[in-house]
Formats: sequence, C-alpha cells, structure tokens
Amino acid sequence: MRRMKRNHFSAVNNAVPSSPVVKQPRRGLRLSLPHAHVLPVLPDWGTLPQHVILHIFQYLPLIDRARASSVCRSWNEVFHVPDLWKKFEFELNRSATSYFKSTHPDLIQQIIRKHAVHLQYVSLKVDSSIESAEAACEILSQLVKCSIQTLGLISTAKPSFMNVPKSHFVSALTVVFVNSTSSSSVKIGDAPVDHPSLKILVANSSDTLRLLKMSSCPHVSSDGTLCVADYYQGLRELALNYYILSDELLLALSSETHVNLEHLRIDVVSENPGQIQFHSIKKHSWDALMKHSPGVGVVMYFFLYEEELETFFQEETPVTHVYFGRSVSRAILGRIGVHCPRLVELVVCANGLQPLDSELIGIAEHCQNLTALGLSECEVNCSAFVEFVRLCGRRLTQLSIMEEVLVPDDNYTPDEVHTEVSKHLGRVWFPDVMPIW
Repeated sequence: MRRMKRNHFSAVNNAVPSSPVVKQPRRGLRLSLPHAHVLPVLPDWGTLPQHVILHIFQYLPLIDRARASSVCRSWNEVFHVPDLWKKFEFELNRSATSYFKSTHPDLIQQIIRKHAVHLQYVSLKVDSSIESAEAACEILSQLVKCSIQTLGLISTAKPSFMNVPKSHFVSALTVVFVNSTSSSSVKIGDAPVDHPSLKILVANSSDTLRLLKMSSCPHVSSDGTLCVADYYQGLRELALNYYILSDELLLALSSETHVNLEHLRIDVVSENPGQIQFHSIKKHSWDALMKHSPGVGVVMYFFLYEEELETFFQEETPVTHVYFGRSVSRAILGRIGVHCPRLVELVVCANGLQPLDSELIGIAEHCQNLTALGLSECEVNCSAFVEFVRLCGRRLTQLSIMEEVLVPDDNYTPDEVHTEVSKHLGRVWFPDVMPIW
C-alpha cells in the first residue's frame, strides 16, 4: 500500500513540469516577495554635472561653499568657476562690537588675487568703525582688474565712510570708476564722494548707468547732480538728498533725450543742525517731470521736526510714498490730503495727542490711489478710523495700525473695530500689538 502511494506521487511529479527552486523565507518573517522594497542605488555626487553643482553652490554661504569644495576634485574645480565669483559681499567690522561676521583678511586677498577679474556685482558692508571704512577703501583701491556693473556701499550703523579722509575715499572710488566701463547700478550714499569723481563715472558709464543712489553726500552739489542728469540719459532710478534737488534737475530729467524715470527717492534731512528753512520746488518743474515720466514713483523720507516741515506740500506734489520718521503735525497731514493725489503709501511714526480724524478722512477722499497706511504713536478715534477704511475699501492692501492708536468712542471700542474693518477690507484684520518681553 505504501509502495502504491509512493508510485502515485512519483507519477504526479513526472506529469507536472518542475519549477525553479525558490528560496522560502524563514518561518516567522512576514515577508512576501511581491511587496518587497528594493533600496535605490545612491548617486555618486562626484559625477554630478558641473552646471548642477554650480547652481547649488550659488545658494551656499561662502564658508559652506569652501567646505564643499574639499569633498572631491570636481567640486573643487567648480569652486573656482568664474561665474561663481561674479557677485560678492565684503563684510568688514570690528568683531567685538558688530553682530555680523567679518570676511577674513586672507580670504579677501585670495579673492582679489585670483578672482578680481571676475567680480561684477560688489557690495561692501561696514559697521560704524573708521577701521572698517578704511578697509573698504583699501579693497576698492585694489579692484584694478575688474569691470564692476553694480557697486554698493552699505553702512550698518552710522555712516563711517564720512570719517575717512575725503582724498583717501575719492582716490579708492576713482580706481573703480576708471576701470568700470559698464556700470549699471551705483549706491554710494552717506559717503564723501565729490563732483570730480562723478565726472569720471559719467565719462565711463554714461550709456549703461540705470540706478544712482547718492543720498547724504555733502560734497556733491546741485551742479554735480545736474551734470549726472545731463549725461546719464538712460538713468531710470535716482536717490538723493533734498538739498541737492532743484528745479533745474527735474527739468533735466524731463528732457526729450532722457528715458522715462521710474523711481525718484528723496531723503529730507537737515543739512545743518537747527535748519528750519528749506527751498521749495516749483509746481511747473514737477509737472514737467510728470508729463515726461507719468509712471514715476516719487518717494520722500522725512527726518525733520514739525517746525522744519512748513515748506512742504504747499501746492500739488506728485509724491507716491511718504514716510515721516519723526512727529508730524495735523496741518501737514491735512495738506497731504489736498495736494498729494498720487499718494500710494503713508507712514506716520508719531504725532501729538490730537486725534487725526479729519486728516485721515480727507486723505481717504482725495488720495484715490492709497493702498497702504501705517500709524504709530498717534491717536485716531475708532469711528473715524472705520470711516477711513470704508472710504478706501478693499484697495487697502496694507494696513498696519498699533493697537494704542485707536481711541474708543461712543460707537466702537478697539475690540469691536476689527470686525467692522474686516468687513470693509474683505479679509480678517487686527491691529498690531506691541510685544511685552
């Protein structure tokens, strides 16, 4: 009987073709072959295309880029690719007093020695020390092999460049201007730049310069600025101090040969301590600029006391953005509502204890382009504020109001204002709250 069964199984095995041997998993392991995960093969980072590594390196801080360059030979080669050294920011400071890390002197010399010819977009960030400003001048004086397209001098605190001897600064800046024949953007505010050095810039980059920022440059006269406007026919952005703004300059920027100006920034600060009287710009000069460049944005930053503001906004002014860094009177804000129909943004950092109700409502009624308002250290009755928002409606895209600004009245409390304002804005809005640490 056993023999017959054994023969039967043998016959079955002979009838069915044998299948390949499959190794079965050990008992107790919950593994099924159809669901097994195959680990991907990791790429060899050293074989990545150069343009991919270059793209990654462009997002890395210099110190991380330098560390990555030691991974392999191909990465080190990318580290020295000229395209990677077109843009560089030199950070110069006294480490004991500054919050940002200074660029190491050895690295500065290596960049100047190996990569200066590739530099095109350069900025120098300094702190308030004269040592940092002098180090920046030393770097500028060594940039003899490069043609800078954009140059920016950045003072993180008080303008230390003004403490450098004028001859030293101008000599260093002249080196850059002489060797750069295609500059498109120059930001040299709060510095002792003068008329002769601007002439050199004019001579070499008159066809390419598009942006010039020279706010708080006391050695640049109105005539020097006029010279810039006459030669830079392609200038689209200009930033300067009010004391060098003149009717002649606006008319020069409005000439038929000059391109349309896109952005004009004016910093209004006292040229001399205690200065009260400021010259006024005639309406026909503003009108000429607006006729020539109807879309120009005119930005005015005021760092004056109330008694120093009397000259301004006596007649129509095509300003689009106004920022008051100090206290401003109700009378001046009332004039803005009447004489600034192009106003887009208004920021008031401080005012007296008199509510700005009628002034805000007047601005809302007459400034139909207003989209942003910021208020701090002033007072507005809640009802007047709600009415202001109702008049402006949903075109108010930015509304930054400190909670202390809103004064409760018979109609609204500060807690109820956000509901009404949110309704008129079409979005949820709350006043800003000063954090308590």
